Amino acid sequence: MADLPKDFVWGVSTSAYQIEGAAFADGRGPSIWDTRCRTAGGVVNGHTGDVACDHYHRYAEDVALMRGLGVDAYRFSVAWPRVLPRGRGAVNQAGLDFYDRLIDSVLEAGIAPWLCVYHWDLPQALQDLGGWANRDSAGWYADYATLLARRYGDRVQRWITFNEFSVFTLFGYAIPWAAPGITDRAQHLRAIHHVNLAHGAGVDVIRTLVPGASIGAVHNRQRVLPEGGRPENAEAAALLDEHWNLSFCDPQLLGHYPPRVARAIEPYVKAGDMARICRPMDWFGLNHYGPIFARANPDTTWGYGWGDAPPDSPTYGVGWAVFPDAFRDELLEITRRYRMPIVITENGCGGSDSPDESGAIDDQHRINYLRLYNASMHEAIRGGADVRGYFVWSLLDNFEWGSGYGNRFGIVHVDFESQKRTPKASARWYADLIKRARSAA
Repeated sequence: MADLPKDFVWGVSTSAYQIEGAAFADGRGPSIWDTRCRTAGGVVNGHTGDVACDHYHRYAEDVALMRGLGVDAYRFSVAWPRVLPRGRGAVNQAGLDFYDRLIDSVLEAGIAPWLCVYHWDLPQALQDLGGWANRDSAGWYADYATLLARRYGDRVQRWITFNEFSVFTLFGYAIPWAAPGITDRAQHLRAIHHVNLAHGAGVDVIRTLVPGASIGAVHNRQRVLPEGGRPENAEAAALLDEHWNLSFCDPQLLGHYPPRVARAIEPYVKAGDMARICRPMDWFGLNHYGPIFARANPDTTWGYGWGDAPPDSPTYGVGWAVFPDAFRDELLEITRRYRMPIVITENGCGGSDSPDESGAIDDQHRINYLRLYNASMHEAIRGGADVRGYFVWSLLDNFEWGSGYGNRFGIVHVDFESQKRTPKASARWYADLIKRARSAA
């Protein structure tokens, strides 16, 4: 614990569509995920985010849970269609009021709100106009960010432009695993570039309207390896690495696209675009779970697909392959490549957690995972990584996108029938970790 800076931030993360519910309440408009949930085969078992954790009505209970954990910060997102039902134009006052109440409640609990402007729930009305494949999307986003900065900038100092750029663009426009479920190379490339433009515009808006704001962006980064180490999978891994790890970090922080993407995306880049994208940032947000294994697959949009981890990979009781050393290495690589402070904005593991006869949830697999990854974080810090914070994914069991409700990532169990919240053993472990870290500071 002595490795940590004195102002190290311990937090928990959520996202609007995954927990809020109230999908048709108080003037909220439909998002692309509402549409995806109603598309055949879009989500396992036809699950939807219509109710989710009902956080919209139960946020006070959830804030009390956070206060009980002793966290310093709460990372959440605003639902674009809740505040701008059609994505632009008329605002929804009831939606804006909800986030006023949430932010005020978090502050009253002594917790810092970290506001993520976009976490995947594009208004369906904007998708009908082309979504992120339409260059106008950067302007739509800038107007939306302006609304949030003006409304909440008096109370929110920590701002995040986007969550996991690579995931929602790749899975939404090239691999049909997420909304809007398009598979088209040109639209994927345009989406990459327009989201980067939107990020740059958002940074400028927040910087102008929120004096002293600390601004970051959240990237899902993990090493991409060829399945089985086979040469025929090497090119697939190299291209997936650029799409996954470099197509947003490099232009935003270094001012250029990686080589393969740069050649393909050139027709969509206009004069001055790279300067608009590469804006001064305060910290690098990292979401990390484990490495990706790629295999060549000529039947896919880009000729690659997801491969399998080696069969002898360690699992540590988690049920999936666990690579804590890859976490350490990623933190060191970000430090080497981008020279920025890092905040770990998501880290955690899923499971099929359920209460025992006494009602307790003993999720030792999650404790094992969190302990291993925290140890790797300390190794990275000792190796020179400037890590300023750590947020668990997630506070609550929630709607896990295409997986529906089958995979539980929360340190707090949610009974989706009764909406009863029950802290798991991992919640107690995390609260104790925070106490020990503070006592060592």
